[in-house]
Amino acid sequence: MNILFLCVGNSARSQMAEGIAKTILGKTHNIKSAGSQPTGIVHPNAVWAMREIDIDISNQSSKSIDDLEEEFLENLDFIITLCSEEVCPIMQNNAKKIHWMNEDPANINFSDIQSKAAFIKVRNNLFNLIKKFFVLNA
Repeated sequence: MNILFLCVGNSARSQMAEGIAKTILGKTHNIKSAGSQPTGIVHPNAVWAMREIDIDISNQSSKSIDDLEEEFLENLDFIITLCSEEVCPIMQNNAKKIHWMNEDPANINFSDIQSKAAFIKVRNNLFNLIKKFFVLNA
């Protein structure tokens, strides 16, 4: 199964979803994330929040849809978008599209405590959504 997690910045939500999905679904599936306007970094609090549940995403990188291999994009089974308040990127292909609304935890107006709480909330939500996805699509 080929799965793409998609959002705008590819720095937080889609990065965490990629890490969780790779852990839950295993190496038999090809799982990637990308953004329509990648920030170029994985947010430090995304790395921190994932490390709290023993998932290391520190080697992942923020990337554009254009950075992904053509073969992967042509053979996608699922595109899962994770946007909330911003306009989610869309792709025209035969993949099944799923939308999981998640607020962007990378809010520059948050204090450190608020930011970490937001990342934990999104991480836990994604974890539950991906577990349910696995049960329904395995």
